[in-house]
Amino acid sequence: MALLSVANLHAWYGESHVLHGVTLSVEEGETICILGRNGMGKTTTLRTIMGILRKRSGEIRFAGQDMMTVPLHRTAKAGLGFVPEERGIFATLTVEENLMLPPVVAKGGMTLNEIYQLFPNLEERRSSPGTKLSGGEQQMLAMARILRTGARCLLLDEPTEGLAPVIIQRIGEVLVTLKARGMTVVLVEQNFRFASKVADRFYLMDHGQMVADFPVTDLPQNMAMLNTVLGV
Repeated sequence: MALLSVANLHAWYGESHVLHGVTLSVEEGETICILGRNGMGKTTTLRTIMGILRKRSGEIRFAGQDMMTVPLHRTAKAGLGFVPEERGIFATLTVEENLMLPPVVAKGGMTLNEIYQLFPNLEERRSSPGTKLSGGEQQMLAMARILRTGARCLLLDEPTEGLAPVIIQRIGEVLVTLKARGMTVVLVEQNFRFASKVADRFYLMDHGQMVADFPVTDLPQNMAMLNTVLGV
């Protein structure tokens, strides 16, 4: 049984119908990547899975639990962790204060020392306020903050957008390390060349629907379709 499964998921912003029957599944320890152009529903899919967007229908199950009935403030305790594109760093708090702020929701979360081993930049900046961090450091902090909580599944929204190549490479290395530790990851990304180094499978999204899914080994024969749908 998949750790996370979504079936026939619909969602609305007010009267706007934005997800049209999304279906996907993620095995424990697997990394999947949702590809698609801006505005096609990728971020909305993550927000709906987390329960942030409440006007929804369909099925979301995580570790066998029906997440459609779980209130928003209980979603994290179920083991889902969300790193939004805007990162949500507390600017007036130091790096270490940001790391210590979220509660530990389950066993298995990383200790501060483990986080600093994974993100040496954060250890160097542990006393620096969020306002002093670069975009790459903020992204690392946003990811690290969730890893400390003990979440079993990490939902990552556009983690490489606007970052320098050296930081993108480091985030890729971190995702490979997390996979080796058994972490399950749902990645939203437009850079499929980056994603191909970390993902096991791809889902391609267009106009609020999944239009294709395939393993990373099938990426070469799907390049023409990706170029058409993504406009790259």
